[in-house]
Amino acid sequence: MPDADHVWYRARLATLSPQRDGLGIVDDGLIAERGGMIVYAGPAADAPSGLATANRIDCEGRWITPGLIDCHTHLVYGGNRAHEFELRLAGASYEEIARRGGGILSTVTATRQASEDQLVATAQRRLDVLIAEGVTTIEIKSGYGLELATERRQLRASRRLGQLNPVTVKTTFLGAHALPPERAGDSKGYIASVCDEMMPALANEGLIDAVDTFCEAIAFSADETAQVLSRARDLRLAVKLHADQLSNLHGAALAAKFGALSADHLEYADEDGVAAMRRAGTVAVVLPGAFYFLRERQAPPIALMRQHGVRIALATDSNPGSSPLTSLLLAMNMGATLFRLTVDECIAAVTREAARALGLFGTTGSLEAGKQCDLAIWNMERPAELVYRIGFNPLHARVFRGRPT
Repeated sequence: MPDADHVWYRARLATLSPQRDGLGIVDDGLIAERGGMIVYAGPAADAPSGLATANRIDCEGRWITPGLIDCHTHLVYGGNRAHEFELRLAGASYEEIARRGGGILSTVTATRQASEDQLVATAQRRLDVLIAEGVTTIEIKSGYGLELATERRQLRASRRLGQLNPVTVKTTFLGAHALPPERAGDSKGYIASVCDEMMPALANEGLIDAVDTFCEAIAFSADETAQVLSRARDLRLAVKLHADQLSNLHGAALAAKFGALSADHLEYADEDGVAAMRRAGTVAVVLPGAFYFLRERQAPPIALMRQHGVRIALATDSNPGSSPLTSLLLAMNMGATLFRLTVDECIAAVTREAARALGLFGTTGSLEAGKQCDLAIWNMERPAELVYRIGFNPLHARVFRGRPT
């Protein structure tokens, strides 16, 4: 029996291994795979002898990175919000549109009217674009149903996307995304429904990998958020949090208190919250697409994150209202241009740190023996091209679990 199923050689590697400096660059690298797992990744000169295989791929000096990871999306939904985009161009704010029944609630209406098959079909088009850019792992949130049947339909559609495509899909229950119109003025009762009805039922059906909440003045208070996170913890579910996007409700510190995998957005996070995230090991997921699309002025406190050693991931936040973005490559450029992340930070943010934000770094996010063989192979001269270019896709090939796709 051969020692490897596939070997990629004459490659330059950005391993993203925490055991190496920076991007973990190997100039003359080799990757060997067996059974969908990496058995060797490193200098060709140090590769084990006898890597016999019928499938040797000459990379001709191309770069290989881990497959990209989009760790925060709302990819499954009905309809679109192009009309609200026009309203914002005319001067209406995101909050004003939301308070008039638009925003999330308009997508809720469209999603409730869509069948599971329709949700899969429309999300598939968005997922195709991300896969074509080298994405091999993606998180998909619910939160456009706000009642059990539609939340279930969204999560089932998300699971189906993972079954239909060569991509790992992690599902996040975001039932506490907004107050549904039929529960107007009754946030207490709705949160009780999220905690006592929806979350246990969906968890019992195996549809939830993590739980998220929108902690914001136009959504749910810190106390209500704590109820949801506490219930998730009781059910032994991982937690994440939309935190401090539009104001400082101390969501970063709250996420840390509950040991969240990540706190996301964070434009208004303060130093105490950032320090708490570092102590808890909570990853900061920054979302430049939403910052750009909503024309926000306050950027996340990147300098504080660096100062306190908080790990930084970034994602598309692909959604119909505040970030209709389906390019993780463009999200990297935005992260560098708008938030002043470095090239190394951007690439780590969509591989190694994005894996941490999903609790998956034990299996993906870097090129190391024992991890899934998820690769992106690029036509480029240097890694900076992944961040520098706008509207250009240098992907040469994509490998998922050891198989070219």
